[in-house]
Amino acid sequence: MPSGVLPDPGRVRRGCRRTDYGVVILEVDLKLLEEFKTFAMRGNVIDLAVGVMIGGAFGKIVSSFVADVLMPPIGILLGGVSVRQLAVILRDGTDTAEPVLLRYGLFLQSIVDFVIIAAAVFFVVKAMNTVQRKAEAEEAKIPAEPPKPSREEELLTEIRDAIRDAR
Repeated sequence: MPSGVLPDPGRVRRGCRRTDYGVVILEVDLKLLEEFKTFAMRGNVIDLAVGVMIGGAFGKIVSSFVADVLMPPIGILLGGVSVRQLAVILRDGTDTAEPVLLRYGLFLQSIVDFVIIAAAVFFVVKAMNTVQRKAEAEEAKIPAEPPKPSREEELLTEIRDAIRDAR
């Protein structure tokens, strides 16, 4: 649109509307916002967020356990070395550059972290599955109530009984 030219007062941009007083206001579709709010407030999303936070904290605890409690005795058994510092020198250092190291000690420590966390998750899931199977077995023991007859079936039963009583 050339400068100095006003837009056609009869036209209104898409997503806007004109009030009775001629003021153009932007209409915001709140449906998307409501859908997001419904999604976010569902129990599953909240549970997932709590699980992620607890999992992060649990990961820190396991890492500390492995690095500060488990690996020092293993290092002593390996001849008094720190497992964290186990490495293979790929290129020697120079005056201007540090040596290039393949730090397999840190990698081993990460593997131990992973195994501990994986075992903990496995046992939690196993316990949850056991509880769920017991609940399903209890449900299977309880016989289900027969469904109530529909209104139509009740009326037909009343008619049948009335005919039988009339004979």
